[in-house]
Amino acid sequence: MTETKSASYLIVGAGVFGASTALHLIRARPDASVTLVDRNAFDAPVRVAASWDWNKVIRADYVDIEYMRLTLEAKERWAEDPLWKPFYHESGVYWVSQSNFAEQMLANYRKLGVGSGLSSLSVEEAKREYAGIFADADFTGVDEVFVNRNSGWGEAKEALQRTIEEAVRLGVRYVETEVARIEFDAAGAATGVQTTDGGTSIEAAHVILSTGAYTAKLLADSAPERAELHAGDRFVAAAVTEGFTPVTGENAKDLYDGPVGISTVPPSRGMSPDPTGSKALLFCRTEDPLTHTHPPPPPGASNGSVPHSKDKTLKFWGQIIFRNTQSHPSGGRFSAPPPAPDYAQFDVPKTLRDDVDYAGKSLFGKGSADFKNENYRICW
Repeated sequence: MTETKSASYLIVGAGVFGASTALHLIRARPDASVTLVDRNAFDAPVRVAASWDWNKVIRADYVDIEYMRLTLEAKERWAEDPLWKPFYHESGVYWVSQSNFAEQMLANYRKLGVGSGLSSLSVEEAKREYAGIFADADFTGVDEVFVNRNSGWGEAKEALQRTIEEAVRLGVRYVETEVARIEFDAAGAATGVQTTDGGTSIEAAHVILSTGAYTAKLLADSAPERAELHAGDRFVAAAVTEGFTPVTGENAKDLYDGPVGISTVPPSRGMSPDPTGSKALLFCRTEDPLTHTHPPPPPGASNGSVPHSKDKTLKFWGQIIFRNTQSHPSGGRFSAPPPAPDYAQFDVPKTLRDDVDYAGKSLFGKGSADFKNENYRICW
């Protein structure tokens, strides 16, 4: 069986890139045929997409000026578009870092001709900010703390779902199915995808992959003989771990209504014992016979916290960023999520849970004593 859509668009993956591409296409070309394919249901309570999350940091403070330009554009949409504005919270961002990158970011803002909202504070001044919630943070080696009051966070999964709903309302067709491979014509151009349910093909004039961490595997499975299509060193699938804690107590409102906290102060925690003596983290999944060795967090790797004023929680993310490298029958090697339908995203080893827990200690010190993280998740 073949579903043919001439002069049409087929978007694979309904995460933030796929869903927003579908929405912007149908807004710009209301007569177009746009199909959005995803392994998860239209109203799935949980998705494998990285953009499915409790909350996400929304900021434009980047030393890469082109990335800053793009994020300023996105932040404007968050703040002004009626679709996303209800999910945006401009609570501020509080940076604890040994690196003095504020001047470079301020120079970028000036080049782009926009106000930054960025200010630098002495450590003593910073300890008094936001009702003193960061007073016991680890400020080792820190001369200045940077605060941007024009940044904040977004309700990620709600915004993603609303984007999908609006795209479908405007005419996008949503198809829940698993994609096995991309299909090509004799000239090597993509013509559609083949699904895992009986070999059904969905064809389109334009095929757009928004498949995130699954992309390298999909490309290798689809065209094992075409090395030029493979991920190679162009991109790599990596993951970070997160979890959240309910916030209670007398300063609870200051925390869940407070700013995003980001720390790049090197961790003082020890790494898991490694019999090779390399002081690296050993991470092995039960469904994968390989043991992967991951180095300690690179210099500048951050951990942090994101408030959620509606849920009255804080989400933390850890500093360890890791890959899941595997061999492919084509002869290549790449990183990809575990093969479980949900990427085993809630199957989090203790070492990675500890990494998330450390974020609370780094940012809040003794104030984190009552934090009890739950619902840990690996975000690919």
